[in-house]
Amino acid sequence: MTTRLYYYTGTGNSLWVARQLAQRLDGPAELVSLGTDYALPDAECDRIGLVFPVHVWGLPQHVRDFAGRLTAAPNRYVFALAVNAGQAAATLLDLRDRLQVREVSLQCGFELRLPSNYILWNGAQPVAQQQELFAAAQAKLDRIAPILRDRLPGPVERGPWWQNILLSAVNRFAYAKMATTDKDFWTADTCNGCGVCERICPSANIRLEQGRPAWQHRCSQCLACLQWCPQEAIRHGKKTAGRQRYHQPEISLADMLAAAHRNTHNTPE
Repeated sequence: MTTRLYYYTGTGNSLWVARQLAQRLDGPAELVSLGTDYALPDAECDRIGLVFPVHVWGLPQHVRDFAGRLTAAPNRYVFALAVNAGQAAATLLDLRDRLQVREVSLQCGFELRLPSNYILWNGAQPVAQQQELFAAAQAKLDRIAPILRDRLPGPVERGPWWQNILLSAVNRFAYAKMATTDKDFWTADTCNGCGVCERICPSANIRLEQGRPAWQHRCSQCLACLQWCPQEAIRHGKKTAGRQRYHQPEISLADMLAAAHRNTHNTPE
């Protein structure tokens, strides 16, 4: 049984989930980044999994693009994991509906809570709290894995009805403005022009101009540039300067750079 896990990640949470899940499945599992270059499944793939973060209570642009391109044979098992910091709301329902337009059935969808990386609201959570969330996520993956191994139908998880309506409305409003929210990024004098921000952005949204990053107004608010800046020189507005950065502790900068613009292939046995 072969599996291809497509993942989109900004601070490593979804890549970590994809790796953890791959270890729990039977047979080879290929991990493919939804950076700027990826291949859609071929006929030899038995299961297709999509692992991604929830952005402002909805689907990131990369996942919307993927759902709009995916085709799958009727016997192919398709599932999704939505990584979030508290409320997935109707994100997985939206994905299910988008796939139905492509005549692809989402067999099941699960939400996983991991540490928040949305530094625009707050800094990194205490390490002890992060570890509790990682442990709870691993326990849920243990429960999910048998469903996926046996290709069983399962739930498409969602929030309560009021949350789905309210937060989906917020997402529709925010999504229309998201691409240009990068106008509020700026760099402190500690920027040394290393170029990590340019290379790590999965949307190819940053160019170095005179040794400083310049954002190109196609931002998805993954916050990879801010969270992974080695000098902590990238800021957003006035509130992020003193906040502790976050990235998944088992994911390296090299992992993220590999995931940003090209396919990443790992095959756990």
